[in-house]
Amino acid sequence: MTGSEQDAAGADGVPEVRRLADLVPYQEGAVVSRTVIKRPTGTVTLFAFDQGEGLSEHTAPYDALVQVFDGEAEVRIDGVPYTVAAGEMMVMPAGHPHALKALTRFQMMLVMVRS
Repeated sequence: MTGSEQDAAGADGVPEVRRLADLVPYQEGAVVSRTVIKRPTGTVTLFAFDQGEGLSEHTAPYDALVQVFDGEAEVRIDGVPYTVAAGEMMVMPAGHPHALKALTRFQMMLVMVRS
């Protein structure tokens, strides 16, 4: 997985309007990530998955909201498959094993709230 970290503000600390899809370009055969906000109370990370790529099953201690902005993916929670597509969102509950696989090229925003 490749990635870079940047805060929501631009280099000079001034907020900028940005297009989500432009912040995480697709890379052939890869998962690309970019953290845009990282705070003790939570993170916002953008991901781009090439078709067939994914994240293996894992468990997180916090709820996570997935907002899809391009493509389609299968999200498995407790072994149950859910299909999410552009314009849709779902919550992955804390403490439940989950995994993702890109059915097509797929971009999403992951919001993790720590509390």
